[in-house]
Amino acid sequence: MSAIRQVVPLGAQWPGIDPFLFTAHHRDEFPAADGTTMRPAASLEGRSIGQDFSGKDGWSMYHGDTVPGFPQHPHRGFETVTVVLDGIVDHSDSLGAAARFGHGDTQWLTAGAGISHSEMMPLLNDDAPNPLELFQIWLNLAPEDKAAEPHFDMFWAEETPVVVRGEEGTAARFRVIAGELDGVRALDPPPNSWAARPENHLAIWIVTLDPGVSTELPAFDASAGRVLYNYGGGITVDGQEIGYDAAVLAPEPVTVTAGDDGAAFLILQARPIGAPVVQQGPFVGNTREDIITAMDEYRAGVFGQWDLPSNGPVHPHGQTRFARYPDGTEKRPADAS
Repeated sequence: MSAIRQVVPLGAQWPGIDPFLFTAHHRDEFPAADGTTMRPAASLEGRSIGQDFSGKDGWSMYHGDTVPGFPQHPHRGFETVTVVLDGIVDHSDSLGAAARFGHGDTQWLTAGAGISHSEMMPLLNDDAPNPLELFQIWLNLAPEDKAAEPHFDMFWAEETPVVVRGEEGTAARFRVIAGELDGVRALDPPPNSWAARPENHLAIWIVTLDPGVSTELPAFDASAGRVLYNYGGGITVDGQEIGYDAAVLAPEPVTVTAGDDGAAFLILQARPIGAPVVQQGPFVGNTREDIITAMDEYRAGVFGQWDLPSNGPVHPHGQTRFARYPDGTEKRPADAS
């Protein structure tokens, strides 16, 4: 019997299985910046500014009007796990937290009872392109945690465990964002996350394989589900060719082999929450009444005050990677580039 239970083609939003709501994969070839403005040094003609998901010339402005990104918007009832593989993201929120992160960093944000934040994509190079690649994973919260206090945290690339199997040129590399692999544990997730309970078997791994390399994904608890999202090169899984697809896997060990160009894929795994899910835009609840309450409370300012002068703030051009927590504490990676 095949270790693959289902294969689903990938689109703009990658479908999730409980407790994962969906994953967005952004890959933009942004042009050089216009000096130190952090704006594209390119015409915006032909784009629907404020709602540009066109991918024109290899990049989009998204909801940004001068700097690409996602200006101030709310969330409630779930978490976002944002892994920036390349490029830079500027974060600001209604808790008073702020960050500039990228180049392998992860931001883990528990929206809980409600938060407003912005995610902008400043272009820092004015003499070269500004490529950006990131994943944003929407992870649901259990019913008892949907009203939790919002929580902001940063996991720097320098601190994130990477499991390497094999030698340079013939290696498999697993970036362990959550869970455990080969005895190596990820950094601690936020306290109210579904990932914080070991019995939920939650794992987030980003895997790259050198050309022709095979690696085994270990067995996992049968109470959990696991999905492989293949986004970088052809692979075979249990002998079956997989393209730009999601493959739902059975709990037994399975071998993944890269093609001649290497491969890259995302693994999401967890025991399901098993509660009803009602979602409308950035609000996730268990009932329709939860959504109505979220909308009412957002309009009433319950999600905190947005005291910043702009809905799409960016940090100063010369700012290096940093995180400022709601209590005013600042943290920086060992290599604060």
